[in-house]
Amino acid sequence: MDKALIVSGSEQAMETIAQFLHSYGYTDITSTASGSEARRLTNTIEYALIIVNTPLSDEFGHELSIMLAESTSSGIILLCKADIADDVSDKVGDFGVCVVSRPMNKSLLHQSIRLVEATRSRMMGLKRENSKLMVKIDEMRLIGRAKLALVQYLGLSEPEAHRYIEKQAMDTRSTRREVAQRILAQYET
Repeated sequence: MDKALIVSGSEQAMETIAQFLHSYGYTDITSTASGSEARRLTNTIEYALIIVNTPLSDEFGHELSIMLAESTSSGIILLCKADIADDVSDKVGDFGVCVVSRPMNKSLLHQSIRLVEATRSRMMGLKRENSKLMVKIDEMRLIGRAKLALVQYLGLSEPEAHRYIEKQAMDTRSTRREVAQRILAQYET
């Protein structure tokens, strides 16, 4: 299963949350008491789930959860006292942080984890799709530059340049990207 990070100023709460996550199927769980240590850990390790139990030893924790939401693709749950949960939720809700009030029951935490995991899964799917689209856009730009080079240096029209690249790709059994790279290497150096 994926990695989880527990950030909690309370040792007892940290152990309780870790036991719950173990029963939920998380086996690789890291714990820390400070926001600064959590920042350091998330710079090098990708966590699927981060639970921040406020207050922390060096800060309250809502700033940490906002930073983590902006800089990682982790699902984030922020635990805080019930009397301030609405205020905290107003501050972090727009960043995709799920706020759960304490005292809490296990079914509420379970539902929150499922919600955060589902949201993260959807977000990761969108990131993969976005990456594919960015590669396709990059390829289209490269081919466009190659067409421009053919128009400029060989006097071809744009449709002729397009057909030239397509034919070269078929004849050499290579991709249009590879043909475009060869054209640009020849004419843009």
